[in-house]
Amino acid sequence: MVHNYPEKVVDGTNGDIACDSYNNWQRDAEMVRDLGVDIYRFSMSWSRIMPTGISNDINQPGIDYYNNLINELIKYGVEPMITLYHWDLPQRLQELGGWTNREIVYFFKDYAKVAFENFGDRVKRWTTINEPLQVCQASYEFDGNPPSADFPGIPSYLCGHNVLLAHAEAVELYRQQFQQVQNGIIGIVSDTSWAEPRSDSQEDLEASELYLQFSLGWYMHPIFSETGNYPQVMIDRIGNLSAQQGFASSRLPMFTEEEIEKLKGSSDYFGINSYTSVIVYQNDIDNSANYPVPSFDHDRNTLGYQDPSWPGSGTGWLKVNPKGMYNLLTWIRNEYNNPLLYITENGVSDRGGTKDIARIDYYNQYLNAVLDAMDDGSDIRGYVAWSLMDNFEWRSGSTERFGLYYVDYDDPARTRIAKSSAKVYANIITTRQIDPDYLPEPEVFIPGPNERYAV
Repeated sequence: MVHNYPEKVVDGTNGDIACDSYNNWQRDAEMVRDLGVDIYRFSMSWSRIMPTGISNDINQPGIDYYNNLINELIKYGVEPMITLYHWDLPQRLQELGGWTNREIVYFFKDYAKVAFENFGDRVKRWTTINEPLQVCQASYEFDGNPPSADFPGIPSYLCGHNVLLAHAEAVELYRQQFQQVQNGIIGIVSDTSWAEPRSDSQEDLEASELYLQFSLGWYMHPIFSETGNYPQVMIDRIGNLSAQQGFASSRLPMFTEEEIEKLKGSSDYFGINSYTSVIVYQNDIDNSANYPVPSFDHDRNTLGYQDPSWPGSGTGWLKVNPKGMYNLLTWIRNEYNNPLLYITENGVSDRGGTKDIARIDYYNQYLNAVLDAMDDGSDIRGYVAWSLMDNFEWRSGSTERFGLYYVDYDDPARTRIAKSSAKVYANIITTRQIDPDYLPEPEVFIPGPNERYAV
């Protein structure tokens, strides 16, 4: 997509080199060591290991790369936490229909088997799929992530169905053939913003529930609820609307009884990525959104906005509301009987610079919110900051920076530089304390866009 339509990326950049971890894996492992963290979460590229996505073509240099990285992390006492799929689908599989083609369920299972066989003796924490909401809704529903299908209301639900089935097949394979010997855990990671009701009215409370069930419940309800199925509100709404719209059957596919049994409990932990909050209310109140019919947004029937008093990160969408993280963790505890939970992504972006005070404030506040949720009984076992370093941020290109380490994209070596936040994060890890007054200088001062003239 970024080669054929470079205008779809804000700054016209692409991911050909990005932060070049392929050649800088030793430096990456050193940075993880310097932070003092226990685990390093990273994803494997399906196409790096299996270029066509199919198991008859294994790329040994790809296997070697991940072995080198895994071994280097273990040398430093850091556990690798591997995500099998973080959105980079082999192109040939996309040409077969991508996640809308049922055959991908079995291609993914084959890929997972190759990963378990090659790395499972050292990898004890697996994630099957990262953020299926983005894999499906942001890729098929509108012109978002590749393949940018812009086909609302139908393929995103086909995609979601196959993602869940692929996850369940990979987990069953791991549990039957590998888990007892390799002694690891396996799960799935979903994402959502917290949905703050606009008021205490019944309609706004329902809007919050609709938002969360359609974003988080879509993928976690079949796994963590007793039903092993989609949230009932999704089944009912999409079924009723499909009938009204003239469809012969619901646009939301149905699971067989065998699939329901396979999905139930198919995750050893609840993985959640969350960054911000939205204030929500029902679109039915004034129909102001004018959503396409059919579409996921029309099915969900909510509108959202952000409180102007919430601090911004300079990137527009990511407003700082730590109370929202506490509320989300509490909702998960109540909805899914307090599952063992990992926060697998949390962080904030900015436009650059290495003295990143806003990021320090964000982590201090959000970690405090996580501790509050733990104090209330949430079974939170781990927290992973996003991200170790600045990265190619999808359609924002290099304009949004999430890293604890600054990446110099103008340097062919992609030099990494510890920001102030890296030192703060390392201090939290070392002391097990959040010190709001600790504001160290970065390794090298590089001004951000708001500092160029003040410095």
